[in-house]
Amino acid sequence: MTDVLEAGGLGKRYRRRWALSDCALRVPAGRVAGLVGPNGAGKTTLLHLATGLTAPTAGSITVLGDRPASSPAQQGRVGFVAQDAPAYASLSVADHLRLGAHLNPGWDASLATRRIRELEIDPGQKAGRLSGGQRAQLALTMAIAKRPELLILDEPAASLDPLARREFLAHLAEAVAEQQLSVVLSSHLLADLERVCDYLIVLVASQVRIAGDVEHLLATHYRLTGPRRCGPAASWPAGWHVVSESSAERQTTLLVRTSSPIDNPAWTIEAVSLEDLVLAYMSKSLAGDRRGHDLEVTR
Repeated sequence: MTDVLEAGGLGKRYRRRWALSDCALRVPAGRVAGLVGPNGAGKTTLLHLATGLTAPTAGSITVLGDRPASSPAQQGRVGFVAQDAPAYASLSVADHLRLGAHLNPGWDASLATRRIRELEIDPGQKAGRLSGGQRAQLALTMAIAKRPELLILDEPAASLDPLARREFLAHLAEAVAEQQLSVVLSSHLLADLERVCDYLIVLVASQVRIAGDVEHLLATHYRLTGPRRCGPAASWPAGWHVVSESSAERQTTLLVRTSSPIDNPAWTIEAVSLEDLVLAYMSKSLAGDRRGHDLEVTR
């Protein structure tokens, strides 16, 4: 299998409002894919469609080669942690683990017990009395103890303090390494994506603006500063895709995507950070906001 998630023309409408429309996306297997975009881009809707929590209004989506939640066996192949790390407040941690064993044929009880012990979480503690970080770790434990092939995380650490968030991501990285998981992680915290993700997807207004290997994307994007220039985009050198452009009185600054060497001494060349790249593609100033024409997918 080359893709763990594939969508085409995917849309979800709630009454008259489209929460997601005409979305096309592929997520390769064996990657930790970071999904990022502005509020309202459709990220949570996309993940709910991928987990089978909701059904599409239009288009198609397959997860691990099958329709989401099409059978108990298919559900068992996918782990999910929602944004608020939901738990049953009146149940103890041990109760959650017993429930997980009852609902999931592939449940790894020793893994779940070991993780709770290593995290120093009291198995007798009610979930409603856990800290936010502990609740998130319990949700992650429940998801990975299913022994899934794909783990889907919807901003699972967004409400955590910096230390708890770092610990959560460290445990996620350990689970990925131990279980050879494919992961789709939605987050608006770019530092989190930099720590754990090797694949990036930028979703804006339901459209994938760019997707690809993080190292490749960073190696083919540059910030250029040079003398002020005016004129249409067509005047830029062949092979340049100008993602963003700004001009001051005497100079122009570009963020450019190109696979060719830049050997013009008029330009000062700088590497870009993941934050630079994401914000450029999310910006409304994206050259003409050309939907569907700014997509680059690399493997």
